[in-house]
Amino acid sequence: MTEFSRTHPSPRYTAMVELCRRLHAEGDQLNRIAAAETFDGRSLIPYIQPIGGLAKQFRASSILDYGAGKGMAYGEARAKLPDGRELVGLHAIWDVASITLYDPAYPPHSALPTGQFDGVISTDVLEHCPEEDVPWMIAEIFGYARRFVFVSIACYPAKKKLPTGDNAHITLKPAGWWLDRLETVAALRPDVRFYAAIVVEGGRTLRIQG
Repeated sequence: MTEFSRTHPSPRYTAMVELCRRLHAEGDQLNRIAAAETFDGRSLIPYIQPIGGLAKQFRASSILDYGAGKGMAYGEARAKLPDGRELVGLHAIWDVASITLYDPAYPPHSALPTGQFDGVISTDVLEHCPEEDVPWMIAEIFGYARRFVFVSIACYPAKKKLPTGDNAHITLKPAGWWLDRLETVAALRPDVRFYAAIVVEGGRTLRIQG
């Protein structure tokens, strides 16, 4: 079996990036979802609190969101403090100095990051990628991390359709399959802690700490 990489991704990966660029620009026309609401990055919202906890635990000052989409949650998120004050935006809520957004299919965020980050997060991303590219993508996520990795993965079909008519979750695998691949890479980076929220059919979330 051919091994793919960042410099030599599979043809399906390249095609998928192009399809996602179309969805970003045109929306999901098959399901009548507007462009502004397609891959808008709001799938991050359920994980704002646990990621904030990790940022505090590991004293993170820099975060990379790998597969951020449009990143709408970063400006919209709000949190109230016990004294009644309101924090606006994830820089303030997570109390980190810098946040880098990366998504190869969204031109404003498509520049490949350089260097490392205290924490790397990737929510609702890997299941959108071809199975044959998953190993190098997980390795890349861990490679960017200095202290922790947080990923969320869905094991059920997406609501969105690709312009081809196929489901947007092109790699549907059971939780154990994903965990095997995460642990294989994590074993090579014992200095990085990883956390996973794997959501199975019916909405049940398996929270895994590596």
